[in-house]
Amino acid sequence: MSEGQNRIPGEPGIWLLIFGEMTVFAVLFGSFLHARHGDVAGFLAGQAHLSKGIGIANTLLLLTSSLFVAKGVEASKAGDSTHAPRHFAWGLACAAGFVLLKAFEYARLFGEGISLHRHAFFGWYFGLTALHLGHVLIGSVLLSALTLVTRKPLSKPLHLALAEAAGCFWHMVDLLWIVIFALIYLVE
Repeated sequence: MSEGQNRIPGEPGIWLLIFGEMTVFAVLFGSFLHARHGDVAGFLAGQAHLSKGIGIANTLLLLTSSLFVAKGVEASKAGDSTHAPRHFAWGLACAAGFVLLKAFEYARLFGEGISLHRHAFFGWYFGLTALHLGHVLIGSVLLSALTLVTRKPLSKPLHLALAEAAGCFWHMVDLLWIVIFALIYLVE
């Protein structure tokens, strides 16, 4: 195994950020489950207002975006300034689709008179999904930057490490959504 294959991708700081973010979300997920345990019927009634189809579509968009981001990072490492920006742009397009679907879902719920104050479930729903959406927007800024900077080969090891770090952040965003989707849309 070469030295390049025997290392953790990205910069050490990104892993502190990722583990910190995942710890915060883990506490939130545990708190959500505790609140749900105290009012299963109310949480199920709230869940019935959500569209599993939108949740599934958003999950597929983020999984697809992660595939494009992984391909973009690999193309960046190979110095492929043709495919890397395209992959990152497709990942960004999937992120934009996620944001649009989430906005549509929020608008639909608000149109039904549902707000975060209607029931504890909706406080959790809007809180968790809005916090996640903020991470999607931050990740989208990173993907936009990668789309631009990878138009030229990334020759410095630090630049490649930063591309990997952005990719790792994006994969964390994807992983967090999978847990949110399962907890909010699927657990009955």
